[in-house]
Amino acid sequence: QLQLVESGGGLVQPGGSLRLSCAASGFTMHYYAIAWFRQAPGKEREGVSCILSSGGSTYTDSVKGRFTISRDNAKNTVYLQMNSLKPEDTAVYYCAAELRPFCVVDGARAHEYDYWGQGTQVTVSS
Repeated sequence: QLQLVESGGGLVQPGGSLRLSCAASGFTMHYYAIAWFRQAPGKEREGVSCILSSGGSTYTDSVKGRFTISRDNAKNTVYLQMNSLKPEDTAVYYCAAELRPFCVVDGARAHEYDYWGQGTQVTVSS
């Protein structure tokens, strides 16, 4: 059974950092594009970042320079390092996987990802 499990969310003050993890089981993550999406209350799901098996990555403009996506194929895990967090980063963060050679971080195309985790809450507040 293919499964993605996110962890690492929590409450952090503005300017702080968190590292989210997305661990896969039941399949080898290496061949998949892995993306992070987020959804805040009352808002549409938003694409945050995506990484390919080659290590190539892309980010939505609002997180460029603050977030870094990486993958450890030996651990079958993808990470999202989030620095300089802002209150507007508050959301439930989801990782998603799709067997494809290119990345999509458009929230409107989130349905193209077949596999999703359950989400982890990130709250940025003083």
